[in-house]
Amino acid sequence: MQQTKLNLMYDELLQKNSIGVISYRKPGEFFHGAMLYDFDELILIIGEGQQPARFIQHLLIDGLRCQVLHVSLACLKGWIIAGEYANVIDYLLEGRIVWERDDRVRLLRQEIVEFNEPLREQKRFHEFSRFLVNYVHGKRAIREGRTIDAYQSVLKALDHWASIELIERGIYPKVHLWLQVQPLDRTVYKLYNELTLSMETLEQRIELVLLACEFSVMSKMKECSSPLFRILGSRREPWSIDELINHPELKNLQLDLTVVLRKLVYRSLIKESSAGGFIDRTHRRELRYSLI
Repeated sequence: MQQTKLNLMYDELLQKNSIGVISYRKPGEFFHGAMLYDFDELILIIGEGQQPARFIQHLLIDGLRCQVLHVSLACLKGWIIAGEYANVIDYLLEGRIVWERDDRVRLLRQEIVEFNEPLREQKRFHEFSRFLVNYVHGKRAIREGRTIDAYQSVLKALDHWASIELIERGIYPKVHLWLQVQPLDRTVYKLYNELTLSMETLEQRIELVLLACEFSVMSKMKECSSPLFRILGSRREPWSIDELINHPELKNLQLDLTVVLRKLVYRSLIKESSAGGFIDRTHRRELRYSLI
């Protein structure tokens, strides 16, 4: 009886732009996380178009507490790359496809499961960008004596490093990230334990991890930034930061391109130039980027 009422409810929740409905329910199990805690069923309504990107309903259906998440397909794809709302991605993979207008929901799930290019390449670039931002913040914070801030940044950097290690093995990082990493990569898991459990001083632990980051992950800069290198090499003229941010291959990846570009220039992996005419009468020139 309950399932019949839920099926009717799916129909009532559909909108004109809906392309699929996914239901996730495990009797007797609590959901964990700020978005999904303590609901009996998650109902994911996927739509096309950009507006609204997402909105949430909490409904009581014949005694069952249900969270209904309406999300656009574009927004959901962004979450897949950025790792936001990782619980939702897990439920997308594990839930039951109740209804779909065409094959797009099934194909999206298949894309995550197979985790082939270009999704893997885009995901790795995003994780490297986030790693780099937190690494830089951690170095600055420890230099300025802000030890707790440095610790938080370095811990986040390790999360992104761990994700990169999984991605390079063809594994999509999920909510239980460190359970995924533990049997596969001894280096980053050992560093995680050193940072969180070691008897050394907090400053010593942070410095150790920052040094490991410098030598282990920075060596992967060019490989992890392959989408950017491909774009830079696609024409002879150097690229402005605005052109790169709004490039179709990059604009939806939620990258901090400024940090990535500056580090690549510093490492002499790409070239910075100011060739061209003045922007205005103050004799400013626009910095642009190209391959060496």
